[in-house]
Amino acid sequence: MEAKTPSESITIITDLVLPSETNPIGNMFGGELLARMDRAASISARRHSRRIVVTASVNHVAFNKMIPLGSVVTVEAKVSRAFKSSMEVYMDVWIEDRESGLRTKANEGIYTFVAVNEMGAPMPVPPLLPETDLEKERFEAALRRKQLSLVLAGKMNPTDATELKALFTK
Repeated sequence: MEAKTPSESITIITDLVLPSETNPIGNMFGGELLARMDRAASISARRHSRRIVVTASVNHVAFNKMIPLGSVVTVEAKVSRAFKSSMEVYMDVWIEDRESGLRTKANEGIYTFVAVNEMGAPMPVPPLLPETDLEKERFEAALRRKQLSLVLAGKMNPTDATELKALFTK
Protein backbone atom coordinates (compact mmCIF):
# COMPACT_ATOMS: atom_id res chain seq x y z
CA MET A 1 0.00 0.00 0.00
CA GLU A 2 1.48 3.34 -1.06
CA ALA A 3 2.13 5.96 1.62
CA LYS A 4 0.19 9.21 1.61
CA THR A 5 1.03 12.64 2.95
CA PRO A 6 -1.02 14.50 5.57
CA SER A 7 -1.85 17.18 3.00
CA GLU A 8 -3.76 14.57 0.98
CA SER A 9 -6.22 14.24 3.86
CA ILE A 10 -6.69 17.91 4.72
CA THR A 11 -10.30 18.85 5.32
CA ILE A 12 -11.49 22.37 6.03
CA ILE A 13 -15.05 23.08 7.14
CA THR A 14 -16.18 26.66 7.75
CA ASP A 15 -19.56 27.61 9.16
CA LEU A 16 -21.38 30.27 11.14
CA VAL A 17 -22.47 29.88 14.78
CA LEU A 18 -26.28 30.18 14.87
CA PRO A 19 -28.53 31.04 17.86
CA SER A 20 -29.76 27.43 18.16
CA GLU A 21 -26.12 26.33 18.66
CA THR A 22 -25.41 28.56 21.66
CA ASN A 23 -25.88 28.41 25.42
CA PRO A 24 -27.75 31.04 27.50
CA ILE A 25 -24.73 33.36 27.54
CA GLY A 26 -24.37 33.30 23.77
CA ASN A 27 -21.42 30.94 23.31
CA MET A 28 -21.31 27.86 21.10
CA PHE A 29 -22.23 24.60 22.85
CA GLY A 30 -19.19 22.35 23.26
CA GLY A 31 -21.17 19.42 21.87
CA GLU A 32 -21.94 21.35 18.71
CA LEU A 33 -18.23 22.00 18.20
CA LEU A 34 -17.43 18.33 18.90
CA ALA A 35 -19.90 17.28 16.20
CA ARG A 36 -18.33 19.66 13.67
CA MET A 37 -14.90 18.33 14.58
CA ASP A 38 -16.09 14.73 14.20
CA ARG A 39 -17.43 15.44 10.71
CA ALA A 40 -14.21 17.14 9.58
CA ALA A 41 -12.03 14.40 11.09
CA SER A 42 -14.18 11.69 9.54
CA ILE A 43 -13.77 13.17 6.07
CA SER A 44 -10.03 13.51 6.63
CA ALA A 45 -9.69 9.85 7.70
CA ARG A 46 -11.81 8.77 4.75
CA ARG A 47 -9.64 10.73 2.33
CA HIS A 48 -6.54 9.03 3.71
CA SER A 49 -7.91 5.49 3.79
CA ARG A 50 -10.48 5.62 0.96
CA ARG A 51 -12.61 3.37 3.15
CA ILE A 52 -15.61 3.58 5.46
CA VAL A 53 -14.39 5.01 8.77
CA VAL A 54 -15.85 4.99 12.27
CA THR A 55 -14.94 7.17 15.23
CA ALA A 56 -13.01 5.01 17.71
CA SER A 57 -12.18 7.66 20.30
CA VAL A 58 -11.99 11.31 21.14
CA ASN A 59 -8.47 11.41 22.55
CA HIS A 60 -8.11 15.07 23.40
CA VAL A 61 -10.13 18.26 23.13
CA ALA A 62 -9.07 21.66 24.43
CA PHE A 63 -11.74 24.35 24.67
CA ASN A 64 -9.30 27.25 24.94
CA LYS A 65 -11.55 30.11 23.82
CA MET A 66 -15.27 30.67 23.93
CA ILE A 67 -16.86 30.90 20.50
CA PRO A 68 -19.59 33.55 20.48
CA LEU A 69 -22.81 33.65 18.51
CA GLY A 70 -22.26 34.81 14.94
CA SER A 71 -18.63 33.69 14.81
CA VAL A 72 -17.19 32.21 11.65
CA VAL A 73 -15.65 28.91 12.79
CA THR A 74 -13.19 26.89 10.73
CA VAL A 75 -12.20 23.32 11.59
CA GLU A 76 -9.01 22.12 9.87
CA ALA A 77 -8.46 18.36 10.09
CA LYS A 78 -5.50 16.33 8.90
CA VAL A 79 -4.37 12.74 9.51
CA SER A 80 -1.39 12.89 11.86
CA ARG A 81 -0.54 9.16 11.98
CA ALA A 82 -1.74 5.95 10.38
CA PHE A 83 -1.39 2.62 12.13
CA LYS A 84 -2.58 -0.81 10.96
CA SER A 85 -6.28 0.02 10.57
CA SER A 86 -6.58 3.16 12.67
CA MET A 87 -5.73 6.78 12.01
CA GLU A 88 -5.17 9.66 14.38
CA VAL A 89 -6.64 12.93 13.11
CA TYR A 90 -5.45 16.25 14.53
CA MET A 91 -7.72 19.27 14.31
CA ASP A 92 -7.21 22.98 14.78
CA VAL A 93 -10.27 25.19 15.30
CA TRP A 94 -10.11 28.84 14.28
CA ILE A 95 -12.43 31.79 14.75
CA GLU A 96 -12.42 34.75 12.40
CA ASP A 97 -12.71 38.33 13.63
CA ARG A 98 -15.71 39.93 11.95
CA GLU A 99 -14.06 43.33 11.44
CA SER A 100 -10.42 42.54 10.71
CA GLY A 101 -10.78 39.05 9.23
CA LEU A 102 -7.88 37.87 11.40
CA ARG A 103 -8.03 34.25 12.48
CA THR A 104 -7.37 33.16 16.05
CA LYS A 105 -6.86 29.57 17.17
CA ALA A 106 -9.70 28.79 19.55
CA ASN A 107 -9.52 25.04 20.14
CA GLU A 108 -7.85 21.82 19.09
CA GLY A 109 -8.61 18.15 19.22
CA ILE A 110 -7.37 14.67 18.40
CA TYR A 111 -9.72 11.88 17.33
CA THR A 112 -8.99 8.29 16.31
CA PHE A 113 -10.81 6.56 13.46
CA VAL A 114 -10.79 2.96 12.28
CA ALA A 115 -11.21 1.97 8.64
CA VAL A 116 -13.75 -0.81 8.21
CA ASN A 117 -15.38 -2.84 5.46
CA GLU A 118 -19.14 -3.10 4.86
CA MET A 119 -19.40 -5.70 7.64
CA GLY A 120 -17.61 -3.47 10.16
CA ALA A 121 -14.36 -5.45 10.20
CA PRO A 122 -11.14 -3.40 10.48
CA MET A 123 -9.28 -2.88 7.20
CA PRO A 124 -5.67 -1.83 6.57
CA VAL A 125 -4.87 1.80 5.80
CA PRO A 126 -1.96 3.36 3.90
CA PRO A 127 1.06 4.51 5.91
CA LEU A 128 1.52 8.24 6.45
CA LEU A 129 4.56 10.16 5.26
CA PRO A 130 4.81 13.47 7.15
CA GLU A 131 6.50 16.34 5.32
CA THR A 132 6.62 19.49 7.46
CA ASP A 133 8.25 19.88 10.88
CA LEU A 134 4.82 20.20 12.51
CA GLU A 135 3.56 17.08 10.72
CA LYS A 136 6.66 15.17 11.87
CA GLU A 137 6.18 16.37 15.45
CA ARG A 138 2.53 15.31 15.47
CA PHE A 139 3.42 11.99 13.81
CA GLU A 140 5.95 11.13 16.54
CA ALA A 141 3.66 12.28 19.35
CA ALA A 142 0.84 10.10 18.01
CA LEU A 143 2.81 6.92 18.70
CA ARG A 144 3.45 8.02 22.29
CA ARG A 145 -0.25 8.77 22.75
CA LYS A 146 -1.20 5.37 21.33
CA GLN A 147 1.27 3.55 23.57
CA LEU A 148 0.03 5.44 26.63
CA SER A 149 -3.56 4.59 25.77
CA LEU A 150 -2.71 0.90 25.33
CA VAL A 151 -0.77 0.79 28.62
CA LEU A 152 -3.61 2.47 30.53
CA ALA A 153 -6.15 0.06 28.99
CA GLY A 154 -4.02 -2.92 30.04
CA LYS A 155 -3.42 -3.90 26.41
CA MET A 156 0.32 -3.21 26.42
CA ASN A 157 2.99 -4.01 28.95
CA PRO A 158 4.63 -0.73 30.05
CA THR A 159 8.06 -2.23 29.37
CA ASP A 160 7.06 -2.61 25.71
CA ALA A 161 6.11 1.07 25.37
CA THR A 162 9.49 2.07 23.96
CA GLU A 163 8.49 5.57 22.87
CA LEU A 164 7.08 6.35 26.31
CA LYS A 165 10.15 4.98 28.06
CA ALA A 166 12.36 7.15 25.86
CA LEU A 167 10.67 10.26 27.28
CA PHE A 168 11.93 9.38 30.74
CA THR A 169 15.42 8.13 29.87
CA LYS A 170 16.73 11.10 27.91
